[in-house]
Amino acid sequence: MTMMTRRTLLIGGLATAGTVGAGALLLPGGTTSAQELTIDDVLFDPVNPVLGNPEGDVTIVEFFDYQCPYCKSNHPALTETVATDGNVRLVMKDWPIFGAPSIRASQLALGAADVDAYEAASNALMATQGRLTEKAVERTLKDAGLDVEAIDSAYRAERGKWDGLMARNGNQAAQLGLRGTPAFIVGTTIYAGAMSGDDLKQAIAQARG
Repeated sequence: MTMMTRRTLLIGGLATAGTVGAGALLLPGGTTSAQELTIDDVLFDPVNPVLGNPEGDVTIVEFFDYQCPYCKSNHPALTETVATDGNVRLVMKDWPIFGAPSIRASQLALGAADVDAYEAASNALMATQGRLTEKAVERTLKDAGLDVEAIDSAYRAERGKWDGLMARNGNQAAQLGLRGTPAFIVGTTIYAGAMSGDDLKQAIAQARG
């Protein structure tokens, strides 16, 4: 499936949810829904950790869950593309929709952001196989060299901030009509479903164009 068949143009307003692979162009500078969700709300939430190049000229947003097998299998292509390009902001939007282990994983990963270890925590959790338990989440982070008690304490100390972020992510996903994970926004275009390295490169070029 080519990038052009995966993309549709929306003239005004918010995209309705479509089949996996469908996308919609958000209007730059405008609102995207009756609730006045703006592009800045989605791409530049000041609380959300930013990976890649924070000053990059293109932003990739991924709505993801640490138990989503497609998110995990897609993660190496995503991180490699961002690293190779060198001028992309990567915003990972924790959207834990697969139950308590997913919530726990996001809590600890976001707590790790307060000790400058979000990327290490996120990558370790993305490298896991299959479904997770809360104990497996903690063991994975410990095996990655992280102090689980410290990042849990960091999360709890800023619980309102991090829980608020996850709530906003969920609300944004609903307003954008997302039906599951992964879902990407590259520039101002929504792409539902996994994206190969080539797909990501095309989407980045399209955003720059």
